[in-house]
Amino acid sequence: MSSTLYKKGSFLKMRNFIFILVILFISACSKSSENIDIEQKYNIYISKLSNEQIEENLKKGLKPIAVKDNIDVVGFANTAGSMALQNNFPEKNAFLAQKLIDNGYFVIGKTNLSEWANFRSSSSTSGWSSMGGQTINPYGEMRTPCGSSSGSGVVVATGLVDVAIGTETNGSVSCPSSVNGIVGIKPTVGLVSRTGIIPISSTQDTAGPMANSVTSAAKVLEVIAGVDPNDPATLNIPEDFNFNFSADLNDSSLAGKRFGLLPTGSMNSDGKLMLKKIRMMLEEAGAVVVDIDDKREYPGPEELLVLLYEFKVGLEQYLASSNSEFKTLDELIAFNEENKDDVLKHFDQSHFYDSNKTSSQKEEYLIALERVLQTRDEIDSFIEEYNIEALVGLSWSPAWAINHDGGDDEAIAEYKFWVNGSYAAMAGYPHVTIPFEYVDNLPIGMSFIGSKWDDKKLIEFAYAAEQLIQFKPSPNL
Repeated sequence: MSSTLYKKGSFLKMRNFIFILVILFISACSKSSENIDIEQKYNIYISKLSNEQIEENLKKGLKPIAVKDNIDVVGFANTAGSMALQNNFPEKNAFLAQKLIDNGYFVIGKTNLSEWANFRSSSSTSGWSSMGGQTINPYGEMRTPCGSSSGSGVVVATGLVDVAIGTETNGSVSCPSSVNGIVGIKPTVGLVSRTGIIPISSTQDTAGPMANSVTSAAKVLEVIAGVDPNDPATLNIPEDFNFNFSADLNDSSLAGKRFGLLPTGSMNSDGKLMLKKIRMMLEEAGAVVVDIDDKREYPGPEELLVLLYEFKVGLEQYLASSNSEFKTLDELIAFNEENKDDVLKHFDQSHFYDSNKTSSQKEEYLIALERVLQTRDEIDSFIEEYNIEALVGLSWSPAWAINHDGGDDEAIAEYKFWVNGSYAAMAGYPHVTIPFEYVDNLPIGMSFIGSKWDDKKLIEFAYAAEQLIQFKPSPNL
């Protein structure tokens, strides 16, 4: 009798165990199907691991991270969103990608981006590439995800991953983070290696984390930051630099500190209200807020020349050691023209043509570079003159409508617009963006901008502000 009961009990346990496994399997399949629907709806990835590969990595205890598709990752083509590079499979991971892998992460997929990191045309549409199509902001209807780290912003905003890697030359981490309601850290240029990343500008390029919280972003920055002998900019990291970005995060970091409030957005009623909210939040935290009299003139033509000149040099250096069949900008221009129905259907390649003409403009380039680098002195003078810890303000305007006919410039002209961070980008200085508030039911961000190597301090300020604001935007998927 007891033997029969034992067998019966064992059978029931086994049946229950199998039932649980079936439920878990069905749940996993349902979740996987739901994720795929979201990925396709917002057009997030250019390439991605199979479900089996993902499950295998998760079982090993590895953490998923999405990476922008201009960063070398073995097993994925590195395309910069261009059909020309669809067969560019790297033999070696980018320095930062290898650091992630060595520290328990696995690359779940390569995110879509604005083609060539938004540097193919003066009339481009953010988030569109010939390889990946149009990535869409999960808030509103047919709103821009901003560029060029479009897919990296959206993949975090939709909750598919906690953290992604983006790259920025001017706004390409801060803008997608702001308009998609997530945290973005644009580090000091030189804090994170650019080796193995398809470049635009050796002066302004950097990679950075985009995440669902300041803590998550800080922990990833701890992993990817550091000296790379193959990237000279990283050799300038101070010997006593503290890489423990997440170690001292606390709620009271703002108390007793002085901040300079940038006026950008004050000419707009919504912007004015948001600036008032920033001031109130900081003062309630025990900080002192002073108004910055910002009369800087944006060196647009000079910056563009710097980017055009450095793009050709850097890109051809990357292509020379890549597995791409194309080795020169001339060859890429020819490819684009030969495939213009697919590649040039929304905007041209005017930046490619202009960049290709800069080889004889070294003297003009050096003059322009000097003007661009003056932005460092301008930021530092604000910090010294006003005796402040950092500059604060609105990150970007709410997401504008996607416009393939007139591009971003035409779309922006029809919408309220403000932006901070471009000067920090030109200077190579750090900029941290956190979700702040809704405007027109679209998320906007708040910015903390500092001097060179102020990354850790800015992250601590951003964390304290994040705890105070408690703004966790969530799209209706």
